[in-house]
Amino acid sequence: MGDELPELPLSAWKETCATLQLWMQIVGKTRLAVTPWLNHSWHVTFEVTARGLSTPLMHAGALGLQIEFDFIDHSLRLRASSGETRALTLRPMTVAAFYTDFLRLLAELRIDVRIDGMPNEIADAIAFRADVTHGDYDPRFANRFWRILVKSHAVFSHFRTSFLGKASPVHFFWGSFDLAGTRFSGRRAPLHPGGVPHLPDAVVREAYSHEVSSAGFWPGGPGFDDPAFYSYAWPAPSGYSKAVVRPAEAFFSAELGEFVLPYDVVRTAVDPDALLMEFLQSTYAAAAELGKWDRETLECSLGRLGVPRPVE
Repeated sequence: MGDELPELPLSAWKETCATLQLWMQIVGKTRLAVTPWLNHSWHVTFEVTARGLSTPLMHAGALGLQIEFDFIDHSLRLRASSGETRALTLRPMTVAAFYTDFLRLLAELRIDVRIDGMPNEIADAIAFRADVTHGDYDPRFANRFWRILVKSHAVFSHFRTSFLGKASPVHFFWGSFDLAGTRFSGRRAPLHPGGVPHLPDAVVREAYSHEVSSAGFWPGGPGFDDPAFYSYAWPAPSGYSKAVVRPAEAFFSAELGEFVLPYDVVRTAVDPDALLMEFLQSTYAAAAELGKWDRETLECSLGRLGVPRPVE
């Protein structure tokens, strides 16, 4: 993250952000429709790439399929294992128009997929085919958002190397619209109450079936109006919200139920990588220590280039 980090005030691209999230949900639901369920909904996520955000390889009938949002050329690229490709230019267009064009491209590739036509995790959601409200697309801010994801991915991935227990990939959730990485204590968690807008309780309860400490990057939205790094625990152990974490600018948001580090604090830091790593390590330590995780068994030193993890 040592290179320049772009400004990304949510007020400057709020409409583009909302449109992009809905477009990504349409593509994400395609993956949901053709991929067997994997623990904690890991089967629906996007991966950060050198050009944007992409699905991994999917299998639609006899065909392999991969779909990528390219935020350099600003196009949606569909690649099939038949060798055929299709593309859709990312430009101002309604969600309804994107939905129609995307389904047409799938049909041209002879891929028959039926997806759920309603957005998830969005209050007052509008069916995709009827949504002519959202249609903004500013390529400058879409590119900035992706650049932040690339830089965040590097630090999150390094942070992941210091954990021996079960840990998620660093991946992007199109429902909540955030980049996230999650660590697991190995113990079952109490049943989650659910109640997430337009998301079945069964999905939420499966996602949080085990104790977690999770951290990520979010462009902002209800509860916090600007981009931020976050960290939370489920279930939150006693005293968690009062824990002292670093850096000093980080705080616990009672409304969000998680620790928050404003993106601009990281962006303007002398050493953004170190500051973000400090936040990830200290918030995880708060969850693990207060939650009585088996830290000696679960943790190791940060990984180093070309050096195998020492085993005694």
